Amino acid sequence: MLEPDETVYLLGVAPRVSDGWSLKAFPVLAQMICTSPIAVIDGPEMIELSDAHRADVLELTALVYPHYFRPRTMEMGRYFGIYEADNNGDGRLAAMVGERMGTDTHQEISAICTHPDFLGRGYARRLTAMLSNDNLARGRTPFLHASHENYRALRMYEQLGYTYRPDIGFWSLRRA
Repeated sequence: MLEPDETVYLLGVAPRVSDGWSLKAFPVLAQMICTSPIAVIDGPEMIELSDAHRADVLELTALVYPHYFRPRTMEMGRYFGIYEADNNGDGRLAAMVGERMGTDTHQEISAICTHPDFLGRGYARRLTAMLSNDNLARGRTPFLHASHENYRALRMYEQLGYTYRPDIGFWSLRRA
């Protein structure tokens, strides 16, 4: 499934690899879950992102969430965003959130990111609360992963009501 020199990122236990593959460990990630509804703060309109928004999504994730978001990632789940005018008055994807892997009972909340020009406005908090609540209402426990070095995000998730689970391994697998 991987082209030569292509890389994928894995969570959990490292797979056994044969010749022709390179496996690299990254620092473990914090895994967090949310079991209770979250108050959604007031703010700008949140819209469901579609293929029509793909270029904006890829631009934002390349800026603040590099390497882990691919052109077809949006096909793995629902994605939502907030558009705001930038300093020039042009509309820009200011923040987004999405879903990636999941089961019948659990759903990963992923790609939570805010453009640097829009930090501190509560957009990520608003989006994360909305999507977490939607999954709770559908009978799914939302979970997410974050770097232990991303103190700002971890603090926000804790404030929203997410709690820590055991750390989880994070790996890069590359086909030679």
